[in-house]
Amino acid sequence: MRLDKFLAEVGLGSRKEVKQLIKKGQITVNQQIEKSDKRQVNPEKDRIEFQEEVLHYQEYYYYLLHKPAGVVSATEDNRDQTVMDLFSAKDYRSDLFPVGRLDKDTEGLLLITNDGKLAHELLSPKKHVEKEYLAEVSGVMTDDDQKQFTEGIVLDGELTLPAELFIAEVTEETSVVRIILHEGKFHQVKRMVKACGKEVTYLKRIRMGDLTLPKALNKGTYRPLTEEELRMLKG
Repeated sequence: MRLDKFLAEVGLGSRKEVKQLIKKGQITVNQQIEKSDKRQVNPEKDRIEFQEEVLHYQEYYYYLLHKPAGVVSATEDNRDQTVMDLFSAKDYRSDLFPVGRLDKDTEGLLLITNDGKLAHELLSPKKHVEKEYLAEVSGVMTDDDQKQFTEGIVLDGELTLPAELFIAEVTEETSVVRIILHEGKFHQVKRMVKACGKEVTYLKRIRMGDLTLPKALNKGTYRPLTEEELRMLKG
């Protein structure tokens, strides 16, 4: 890898900015000042430093984000704030993207990464990665609704995969439920509930596969995945 590319990848600045650092003699490779931005380096073997700080290269990044309502699950949008706008300048990278989508008004767990292979595996219909949601519903969900979810519900002429509906709380006019899906159709939770004659008024994703939304992670904030979480996700 070229030295200027390495420096840009580790977040020292743009390719243009890091070239200036190199020219000014502020970069050392194996404890020797290096002034050629074209120098080929091995991130795993060479010791590369900036102002006596060793720089460590990381190819893939994984973040767990607690998406708030009102934010779009996209890398850019001309009208609305996106999930990438929630990242600090220190952590932002142009190759990061959200794995899948949550509706604009839906909150909860969203994985942000630059690992396209992992994203593809998590979103592949063949994998049937579970997604669990907490929903508040206008209307009373019943045992019959649970049965419909288990058998699958026809949406746009196509039967959904069996899903699980757990009724947590019921009042005279509302319900609180947990829903587990094994696929990711467009607005699926809302449409399945609507097919039962009720309406979702609040929706939050709390789990994706073995990855669970931490209670301590506030809305609009994010953190890197732990090694254990990453192992579970790739498992």
